[in-house]
Amino acid sequence: MPRCVGCDCAEPAPQGAPDFAIVAHGQPGDPGALQPEIEALAAAVAALLPGRRVLGATLACPRSLATLKGVGAVYPLFMAGGWFVNAEMPRRLTAAGVTGYKVLSPLGLDPALPPLGGRIAEDTARAAGLDPARTTLVVAGHGSSKSSASADSTRAFAAALPPGFARVVTGFIEEPPYLDAIQLDGPAICLPFFATNGEHTKIDIPEAWTALGSPGPIAPPIGTTPDIPALIAASLRAA
Repeated sequence: MPRCVGCDCAEPAPQGAPDFAIVAHGQPGDPGALQPEIEALAAAVAALLPGRRVLGATLACPRSLATLKGVGAVYPLFMAGGWFVNAEMPRRLTAAGVTGYKVLSPLGLDPALPPLGGRIAEDTARAAGLDPARTTLVVAGHGSSKSSASADSTRAFAAALPPGFARVVTGFIEEPPYLDAIQLDGPAICLPFFATNGEHTKIDIPEAWTALGSPGPIAPPIGTTPDIPALIAASLRAA
């Protein structure tokens, strides 16, 4: 298999088929950037599933996808069940020789995610000395000009958050209402509704938040928080 452009990944060594795979989008412009993060997540999930082999891969890195041959089930580390999960991920897996697997529900649609998001948001607010009852919670999603799946998933998550904040609003990177143009009155915190810590969460969201006057702290992307491995392990266990 040809080396991924811009990626220093090694040739995968045969080790037998994995039971589960966690597949994320990755960064097309830098295919190796998120691979260590996904592999670490897979290892943390595997530690909660004794006797099961869990691998991590990204769509941006064909070599990582090739390690998934024979996998029983694929867990999409995506925040919506849109085109990438339903069409592009299967296409790229097939191109890598991966077939015969079951696709599980993606991270963003897990019903356990809103309670977790509520706890993260409240902890972030209190750590900054903010009273959630007097603070706006801004859920920052990806959005898309081509599909409603991302925005629908973000809004469903925001609507399912437990009560506690003065109000909850959504803002997006790639569709209106854009994050840097939402209307705020008073302190606010930002909760990125993202699966990984890539360019959107490292660059785009902080820049948009600064444009709003930095009204409060930015929480870590929900998919990178400490309780996520247990949440994914529960989903894989059910599968």
